[in-house]
Amino acid sequence: MEVLQQVCSKQLPPCNLSEEDLLQNPHFSQLLLSLSQHMDESGLSLTLAKEQAQAWKEVRLHKTTWLRSEILHRVIQELLVDYYVKTQETDLTSEDKKFHETLEQRLLVTELTRLLGPCQEKEMPSPLGLEKADLLELMPPSEDFVWMKARLPLEVEEQLKKKCFTLLCYHDPNSDSDSKTLKAAKVWKLAEVLVGEKLQGQEAKSQQKEQMVLLEKKSATYSQVLLRCLSLLQRLLQEHRLKTQSELNHINAQYLEIKCSAMILKLRMEELKILSDTYTAEKVEVHCLIRGSCIVSSVPGLIGTVWRRPFAYKSKTWRSPSRS
Repeated sequence: MEVLQQVCSKQLPPCNLSEEDLLQNPHFSQLLLSLSQHMDESGLSLTLAKEQAQAWKEVRLHKTTWLRSEILHRVIQELLVDYYVKTQETDLTSEDKKFHETLEQRLLVTELTRLLGPCQEKEMPSPLGLEKADLLELMPPSEDFVWMKARLPLEVEEQLKKKCFTLLCYHDPNSDSDSKTLKAAKVWKLAEVLVGEKLQGQEAKSQQKEQMVLLEKKSATYSQVLLRCLSLLQRLLQEHRLKTQSELNHINAQYLEIKCSAMILKLRMEELKILSDTYTAEKVEVHCLIRGSCIVSSVPGLIGTVWRRPFAYKSKTWRSPSRS
């Protein structure tokens, strides 16, 4: 099962199958194992992968050949550009002028000859009615061409050396202050250093790819676990909602009851405070006498009794010590 999971993660990354899926579908697992024997890590068949590798090898070979000629052509163009810049700044020797003029004339005739080649093969009229023979007449003298050809490798080598030193300083800025000999030694090993850095980048890229696959797996597992947790929480809420709600209602009722009792006591205290501030002891006694008089006036049969009590109260209250 572990082998099958490794196959799915490396050779069949879009599957993203878990162990449960493989156990539930054993026939599908066998099919994946059989397919993995005929496929590489990129998903291509072994035969097609071999043909693709051979094709890429030929492409790289043609690309290398084209790059060599293209680099040589651009270096020659840069030599001519530098020549025209120098003519504006300083006076050049006759040999330098002769070399660059011969080089320019030879390069121009060669490019025009290449442009006329396809037209003649397709039996189409050439531009301006020119033919290769007309262009070959514009070639520089053979002696000048031989002399220019012997000097050209030195000039190209010097131009390429400047470019290599520029590339070295870009890759390692600390090499800018080194001598030319040390720079040349570093340039000699620069290709190996760049190849090593390229391999490190490819390894880091492959590790990043593996980490992305693991991250996708962990994300899928995390999503499943999260969904399970959410379902468990939902079930717990449904089971304990009524019990928790009843306890909460009971606590709220007790709180409201205590709060109402406290409010009633506070109101009673305010009432008693207002009464105590409004009615003193003398005022209360006077009110009692007034009330008693009102009752006597309304009930005549109780006059003696009512009036006896106040006088008795007065006599009891105000009698002198000699009488006692």
